[in-house]
Amino acid sequence: MKLGLIAGNGRFPFLLLDAARAQGLPVVVAAIREETDPEIDRRAAIDPLIAVHWLSLGELSRLIETFHKEGVSKAVMAGQVKHKQIFSSIRPDWRLAKLLLNLRTRNTDMLLGAVAKVLADEGIELIGSTSFLEPMLAQEGVLTARGPDDGERKNIEYGLGVARALAGFDIGQTVVVAAQACVAVEAMEGTDAAIERAGRLMESMGGDASTLERRLTVVKVAKPNQDMRFDVPVIGAATVEAMIRAGASCLSVEAGRTLLFDRDALLERAGGAGIAIVATPRGG
Repeated sequence: MKLGLIAGNGRFPFLLLDAARAQGLPVVVAAIREETDPEIDRRAAIDPLIAVHWLSLGELSRLIETFHKEGVSKAVMAGQVKHKQIFSSIRPDWRLAKLLLNLRTRNTDMLLGAVAKVLADEGIELIGSTSFLEPMLAQEGVLTARGPDDGERKNIEYGLGVARALAGFDIGQTVVVAAQACVAVEAMEGTDAAIERAGRLMESMGGDASTLERRLTVVKVAKPNQDMRFDVPVIGAATVEAMIRAGASCLSVEAGRTLLFDRDALLERAGGAGIAIVATPRGG
C-alpha cells in the first residue's frame, strides 16, 4: 500500500513520514506550496520510496489526480494549515469552489469534512494520523516534575469550561487564563499567537494597575467530537517558548487526544522554565 500524505507546515509531516517509512510504507507527499517546508524535497532525494508533488492550497482536483496517478487509496493529513490561509489566501479550482459554495458554515471542521467526503467519493480514504503516532499522545496525569499549584488548578478548572465551549463552536481550542479570568481565546491566529497576545495584554496592564495575578495558565482541549483525521491538537517546542515569553506558568492539555512532539525535550525545557504541564481526562 502507498500512503498519501497531505503535508502542512511544521514538523508534524516529517514525524508522520518517519513513522510511515518505519512501517515500510512508500509515501506520496502532496506538499502544500504555501505551507510545507522545502526540506521535504531533500528527504525524498535520499529515499526512493518517497515521492513529492507540490500543489497550491486550492488545487483539490490536482490533489485527487496526483493520488490516482500514484495509486494512493489511503491518505493522512499532517501539519497545520493556517486558518487565515484557508479562508483568505487560496484560489480554489472548480472542484473546491463548488465545495465552498455548498458549505453551510465556513469553519475548518465543515471544510475539511467536506474535503474528506470528496476524497472518499474518489476512492481515497482519509485516515487518522494518530494511528501512526499513538506513542506521542499525552497520557493522563502530571507530565512535568512540578504539578499545578492550587491557583493553577483553579485556572485549569475554569479554563476547561471556557475552552470546551469555544471548541464546540469550532472557533479555537485554547484559552489563556489568569486568576480565573479569561485573558485571551484562540481564533484564526493559532495557539502560540494567542499565548503571546495574552502576554502582551498582561504586560500592557502594568504591575500596579492589574488586579489579576501575573501568572498565566494555558488550557488546550480537543473539540467535543474531535475528528482525529485532521486538526488534532498538537503541542511542540514552539508552544513552550511562547509560554516562556508570555510569562505563563502552567499548561493543561487533554489526555489521549493531544500530540506532544519531541516529548522529552519539550518536558525538559518546560521543567527548566518552571512550567507545569498536566494532561486532564476527557471531560474531566
